[in-house]
Amino acid sequence: MVLISILFVLLIGLAVAGVCGYMAGLIGASNSPISGVGIIVVITAALLIKAVHGAQSTDQVSPLIAYTLFTSAVVFGVATISNDNLQDLKTGQLVGATPWKQQVALVIGVIFGSIVIPPVLQLLNTSFGFAGAPNATENALAAPQAALLSSLAKGVFGGDLNWGLLGLGALIGVAVVIVDEVMGRASKNRFRLPPLAVGMGMYLPISLTLVIPLGAIAGLFYDRWATRTANPERTKRFGTLLATGLIVGESLFGVLFAAIVAATGDDEPLAVVGKNFQGAAELIGMLLFVGLVVALYQWVKKLAVR
Repeated sequence: MVLISILFVLLIGLAVAGVCGYMAGLIGASNSPISGVGIIVVITAALLIKAVHGAQSTDQVSPLIAYTLFTSAVVFGVATISNDNLQDLKTGQLVGATPWKQQVALVIGVIFGSIVIPPVLQLLNTSFGFAGAPNATENALAAPQAALLSSLAKGVFGGDLNWGLLGLGALIGVAVVIVDEVMGRASKNRFRLPPLAVGMGMYLPISLTLVIPLGAIAGLFYDRWATRTANPERTKRFGTLLATGLIVGESLFGVLFAAIVAATGDDEPLAVVGKNFQGAAELIGMLLFVGLVVALYQWVKKLAVR
């Protein structure tokens, strides 16, 4: 069974790395379809391990589920590394980086990522916990993908997986692909129905998916404005770097906040007002964000003139 798992990781990992890395190069690692691909990986791994192992008793189900998730986690690691590497290479191409130096930096990044990520995850688990896991607090971090994948593995080994719903989802995917192709050919690629966007809209909550089209619209207007500046390419690169900085800054602050929570033992260590202030806080936060965007726009505009 170990040998089969190794072959599974090598073959399926190669395919998953190609798919996820390609999508990360197109639309970014944050929107790569790892979760959707992961569903297929977990179901395939569970079916393969169940077939190789044969009939199992009740006390063997939990170990087999854990083994399936561990095998799938290795494939997930391959997918996430391909996401990160392809996005870094894409960013390097935009700013004119040297490819071989980037590749050396990527290898170093994988090594240090393997050292840094486990303690960060342990820090988050200690500070908040994850929804559905033992010792999770009221402010536990949501882990819908982990819960879904675990349920799929349990369904395969328990025999209660709803294959009808999976088949319906596959048929919807085929229908969307056909509609996308028909619309593209009829309108000469002016109008499309991207299957990936439809799948993400069905799978992810609106609080996450709404930001994607808003960002695309903002990027469209920014690029149009950048083409009218004295140095369009330089201005577009500034926009890319600023957007990247906002994403990375949010992630770094999340880790810093988790460290503060772990050190103080308080789930809300930075709270200075009551919960009744939530509505006003959201409005003030939105106004501050708009003000920050305007200030960054003016700063980039001055740099573009130079």
